[in-house]
Amino acid sequence: MRTTTPCRWRSGTEPATARSDLKLRYLLSLTFTPLFALATAGFAVWAAVSPAYGAPSRGTLTGFAVACGLLTLFAAVDLVVVIRRRRTEL
Repeated sequence: MRTTTPCRWRSGTEPATARSDLKLRYLLSLTFTPLFALATAGFAVWAAVSPAYGAPSRGTLTGFAVACGLLTLFAAVDLVVVIRRRRTEL
């Protein structure tokens, strides 16, 4: 089998000029921001009404609520960044 060499060699500047798929990032951020927000509220309420020595423990549920809250914050910030970039680039 014959192998061909590429017409253009990588110059090493691709990572500096690479672009992400803004439509996909917008769709994912738009989907997961409310999903993680609902999960945060659900785990927080579940932790508040769970018995002191139940399974799962209040600490575990609180940890899940905090983790989902951080993911909500990350998705919301990414949504704002994507919207700003789409306004300037498109």
